[in-house]
Amino acid sequence: MQSYLQSRRIGLAAKAQVERDLEKARLITLHSTGGGGVDDEPASTRDHDDVSEPPLRPHSPRSEKSLDLDRMSNQNDGNDEEEEGDGGTTNSSSSDTSSDTSTPAERVQTMATVRTQYTSRAALGHSLTGIHARDRRTHEGKGSQVFVVGWEGASDPQDPRNWSVARRIGCTLQISLIAGTVGAGSGIDATVLPQAAAALGVSEVVESLDTALYLVGMGVGSLIAGPFSETFGRNYVYCGSMFIFMVWIMASGLAPNIGAQAVFRFLAGCSASTPLVCSGGSVADMFDGLEKTWGFPLYAISAFGGPMLGAVMGAYIGPSPLISWRWTEWVMLILSGLVMTLIIFFMPETYAPLLLQWKARHLREITGDDRFRSEHEIVEATLFTRLKVSMTRPFVMLTEPIIIAMTLYLSVVYIVLFTFLVGFPYIFEHTYGISQGLSNVIFVAMFIGTEITFVLVPIVYRMTIKEMNLAESRGEGRQFNPEIRLWYAMLGSAVSIPISLFWMGWTDFASISIWSPIFAVALFGYGVMGIFICAYMYIIDAYETYSASALTFVALVRYVAAGGMTVVGIPFYENMGVPYTLTILGSLSCLLVPIPYVLYRWGWMIRKRSKYAVSREI
Repeated sequence: MQSYLQSRRIGLAAKAQVERDLEKARLITLHSTGGGGVDDEPASTRDHDDVSEPPLRPHSPRSEKSLDLDRMSNQNDGNDEEEEGDGGTTNSSSSDTSSDTSTPAERVQTMATVRTQYTSRAALGHSLTGIHARDRRTHEGKGSQVFVVGWEGASDPQDPRNWSVARRIGCTLQISLIAGTVGAGSGIDATVLPQAAAALGVSEVVESLDTALYLVGMGVGSLIAGPFSETFGRNYVYCGSMFIFMVWIMASGLAPNIGAQAVFRFLAGCSASTPLVCSGGSVADMFDGLEKTWGFPLYAISAFGGPMLGAVMGAYIGPSPLISWRWTEWVMLILSGLVMTLIIFFMPETYAPLLLQWKARHLREITGDDRFRSEHEIVEATLFTRLKVSMTRPFVMLTEPIIIAMTLYLSVVYIVLFTFLVGFPYIFEHTYGISQGLSNVIFVAMFIGTEITFVLVPIVYRMTIKEMNLAESRGEGRQFNPEIRLWYAMLGSAVSIPISLFWMGWTDFASISIWSPIFAVALFGYGVMGIFICAYMYIIDAYETYSASALTFVALVRYVAAGGMTVVGIPFYENMGVPYTLTILGSLSCLLVPIPYVLYRWGWMIRKRSKYAVSREI
């Protein structure tokens, strides 16, 4: 709905722009043919340029938009006779124009044809603000000239970066809600492991495949989600993937055995991968580099809480005597339906190339000139070619030290997080004798910990402004080093993860208050969120053009690793015990703590030697 209304608004804006610039184009045409000394091109050149222009189409059908232009053009006819020049050619042109009774689309085409006697650019296409007339390049197919459609100035209200702050925040929160919903799907099923395993006649370890394959599906699906958003736009892909996600969730709820359930959960995970790849692009569509300092955390802090909130949502479904454990899937289905309805009616399209494609289409309809094209349309890149790049280029990042370091860091963090889904009963339920439902409710503490990360946003924001002002004082423009994003990890988040794991592991005894491991869980949430924001924003700013491929590789590895470790989580806790299990995980995270500090000190040197990263240094 919003996309349709948005397209209509872009069409009205294009119509208004043409109405403003049509008189300007007419004057340019008169000037170019009036003998004023501008048209000095030889006849041979003019004859050659005429080949590139479209033929005059006096009988082409007119759209409703061109009818309004007709009235505007006719109002100018009466003034044409008053224009007098030094030479008779100008008077003649004025007389010809005043007697013209053609339609606006025909007048535009006539002006374009006359204009080619002066240059290869049509008058209207040359005069419209934000339109760049140029010859096609060799790889861009047939045709000698195109009018490349851009925004109407830096403050064009149709550009998502120029929307009001409230509108951009609202759109960001909707994207965050999508990510949080599909994230909840990864955590909610783990809350009913005992009941689902008993009903399907399998062990809890086998039933944990349900969660594991969902995570693996999210990783695998990230390879193909990006090209769809670049072809059809963000909004259509969000809506389409949510619908497919709902189909597989419903199938999982109806699955008669563990095999069918595992397959459907894997397919649901593949459909749920869209926010992993597209959300970073959506945020970049609306926020510039400085604004992303608070825009991306606004998305991430809410979205990352999905698995935790999913565990809370399913906390009392399993042990309830009133409803079946399958209600975990029905709850997800209902929630997904509500979110899908919300984004259909209220979420606008943010992908700038698609918006410009809509504008170019409206300009073609208004003027009848097929040369108005967005950059997105000039080179016909098929979905297949985009999929080929998306599925191969991420593996090129295996040679990038920054990508390898951040992938390893996030993989360990996600392994710990998702082993908590099956490990919380051992940490809290078995140790303190609390109920299954209350044990899962403790995930609220972790979610609260993630929200504490908001306190870092104004600190990093001020650091970023300071660095931008320094660069501007040196004449380098308003820019900053990507390493500034590492402060989200360096301000306590990196060390919080091992501290929280050791704290939780060695205070998890019945003789010690349950609040001790609960506070440790909250500290873990703070650390995880800081690392997540740091890794994503650093990769986006360090790799820019290649950031989508880099993030796809990171998502694939971390979700496959987390899915695999979820299966071994139960034997791990049972055989090693809570203290030693968390000690091992804490020791692994200790090895990764220096990563953000090392990259902050020497990251610029790594980027300088990279084939894909930006090499600037403030």
